[in-house]
Amino acid sequence: MSTAAQDWATSTEQQLLDEALRMAPEHGWTRRTATLAGKALGMSQAETDLLLPHGPTDLAALLSRRHDARALEALTNVHADNLKIREKIRRAVEARLDAAAADEAALRRCVGFLALPGHLRLGARLTWDSADVLWRWAGDTATDENHYTKRAILAGILTGAVAIHLASGRGAAMAFVDRRIEDVMAFEKWKATTKLRPGHWLAAAAERLGRMRYGTPEPPEA
Repeated sequence: MSTAAQDWATSTEQQLLDEALRMAPEHGWTRRTATLAGKALGMSQAETDLLLPHGPTDLAALLSRRHDARALEALTNVHADNLKIREKIRRAVEARLDAAAADEAALRRCVGFLALPGHLRLGARLTWDSADVLWRWAGDTATDENHYTKRAILAGILTGAVAIHLASGRGAAMAFVDRRIEDVMAFEKWKATTKLRPGHWLAAAAERLGRMRYGTPEPPEA
């Protein structure tokens, strides 16, 4: 695809998303909304399908990435290197919530769409991607198991924070974020104190489950 064609596709996708956000509160996060968005731009069904072959699924991905980009833009003047890790994550989540606030009416529809059984995997992937974006802003360069652990934890915080923000507002959402960060920091402190290693814990758990399953007696204590 030529540069001009790529530019057209990128620009038109964003226009389609703009129209879909305007229509979603009334029509839902559906393929019909994608079709109506295309018609509003004077596009044929074939042209709309070219850019949004999966309709609402593609729109959900576009919206999530737009909110990620807004969050990063808002964090441009925040110097992460000068912040403690808990403050970095708080500022990052706060920026991500604020980035989505302008689209709250449509976001409710999108969240409902992603909560359906057939779309849970997409929702999890998009939230994981958002967590990855925020961790990279925070300066995370881990490549071991911590890379995945950090993103899994932050994805969980983001999911809960968005749901609470939609149900009870920004203040309640940030209070939730603060509690979860404190929980994580307390766990990390305990893990460091006890020298806990996830691999060791899983191995021990698997051994105990095996003994329970097959009735093998526990070894005598030393």
